Amino acid sequence: MSFDIAAYSKAFDKFIINMEKLHDMNDPGLIDAISELCSILHIGKISIMVYESVSMEQLDKGTEKIVFDLGEFDPEHCLRLRESIGNGNVVWYSFFQTIDSDDWTEDEKHRIVVFEKAFFSFNGRSRVMSMIDNLTYYDADIGIPNLHYFIKTADQLITSGQISDFGSCYFNLKRFSIINQHIGRQKATDVMKIFIKQLSDKLNEKEIVCRVSGDNFIALFEKEHVNIVNEHLGGIGITYDTDKNQRVFVSAYAGYYMIPDNCHSSDEIIDNLGIAINTARNVMKVNSIFFDEKLKDSRNEVKMIENEFIEAIEKDEFQVFYQPKVNLKNYTICGAEALCRWIRNGEIILPYRFIPALEQSKSICTLDFYVLERTCRDIRRWLDEGRPVVKVSVNLSRRHLGDMDLLEHIISSIDKYNVPHEYIEIELTETTTDVDFGDLKKIVVGLREAGISTAVDDFGIGYSSLNLIKELPWNVLKIDKIFLPDENDSNTQKYSMLKHIIALVQDIGLKCIVEGVETAEHVRLLKENNCFLAQGFYFDKPLPVSDFEKRLDELKTLL
Repeated sequence: MSFDIAAYSKAFDKFIINMEKLHDMNDPGLIDAISELCSILHIGKISIMVYESVSMEQLDKGTEKIVFDLGEFDPEHCLRLRESIGNGNVVWYSFFQTIDSDDWTEDEKHRIVVFEKAFFSFNGRSRVMSMIDNLTYYDADIGIPNLHYFIKTADQLITSGQISDFGSCYFNLKRFSIINQHIGRQKATDVMKIFIKQLSDKLNEKEIVCRVSGDNFIALFEKEHVNIVNEHLGGIGITYDTDKNQRVFVSAYAGYYMIPDNCHSSDEIIDNLGIAINTARNVMKVNSIFFDEKLKDSRNEVKMIENEFIEAIEKDEFQVFYQPKVNLKNYTICGAEALCRWIRNGEIILPYRFIPALEQSKSICTLDFYVLERTCRDIRRWLDEGRPVVKVSVNLSRRHLGDMDLLEHIISSIDKYNVPHEYIEIELTETTTDVDFGDLKKIVVGLREAGISTAVDDFGIGYSSLNLIKELPWNVLKIDKIFLPDENDSNTQKYSMLKHIIALVQDIGLKCIVEGVETAEHVRLLKENNCFLAQGFYFDKPLPVSDFEKRLDELKTLL
């Protein structure tokens, strides 16, 4: 069939006239402007892919907008045309042929190119920039402003001298990966949208809530509304299934910064918020913290520790101490936990002074593997010397769970010293439940298959999840000392909880050990409830290697 030039010319004229009337790419009149021309040129779909730069184009990290879609197009027949804009952005126009139409002739392809050039021209640089601004400043997943928009808004308020009227907040939704796992990603996204929308609805048009990434957000609000924000982030129930009236509780860790009038940049706001949220979540273990100069001094101390850490690792200033685990049936050593001490200039620096600082960066991961390797080296030496050897547990920070090759790194560190896997146990705190459950499962299952024991550490101090125990093949559950009564403690609830946790753990086939055992009464309670594994100062404090080796030698005389 010959090409209908007259019809094409008429449709093209209509396209030019109607495009002049459009305000932007989201104008509903766009479809009417191009549909007749698309029909004549057998175009079933037009998509536009916008890249912020050539480098992003090369990585294929762009944002797509569908401007025309009949729902009937051939994905195998596509004409792609590239345009670049002066600010470095790149735009690709993709034209897809309708199904069952004859292949485009060279003449038709040429006319599509003309169509694209006109389309791009009429869209205009300002309209393209408007679209790019939308893509640049808004989060496509949940339809709210992003970090770029926050920075732009904050800088405008600083320039206009209004910034001191505002407070800011950086918040992270608690354990949202567990919500994802429990109700599914799509419903979890809907829950996130509702939570953020309800917060935004409580604020005015000058105030903004922006998504940083994942389940992290940042907000600007008038200072008088800080209690509104804080109350909302404290937690609310969100209904995710109206038919079944099913809800999930959503809350957040938050760092606040009441912005002073001498604030000079958005970077300053973001930096101070980062200090506050990190202190709240990783150091103080509280729901929220307001930034002040003390926090800034604390952050400077963290940086100092991080800087000194590199030198300390190089000089082997970290030493592994071993705290024995005791079998209460015969009071012999049945295991140990490897614990780290920092010895600098003859002074022992206790973990509470440096571990929280290192946990704010990947430095804690370096330290953990340092301890694992030193432990394996000691075990290898004990085996070679003919000493009795017990299983030694090594703690790993939850920060490791972002490492895709963590399992291989653990096994290779152990095998480097030819240590039988039965002598190593990996402890992960229950607070690892706020990382991706899939990552955690991969590690626990992988270690189990490799014959390496795993333990849930500090059970009871965080937000315990029975699902964490039920779904993963742990070997040991380590109950925190908070369930042990203090001297003259009349709290019978502690005793009841301890009793039932021990019974539950043993019923599902896990070994149970209690840490923080400090009195004869603690020992009596454990034996009374058929828990015969204990660790604590009642038996031994963490011991230097030489002292721990004496305990091993004592064990040899008993065997």
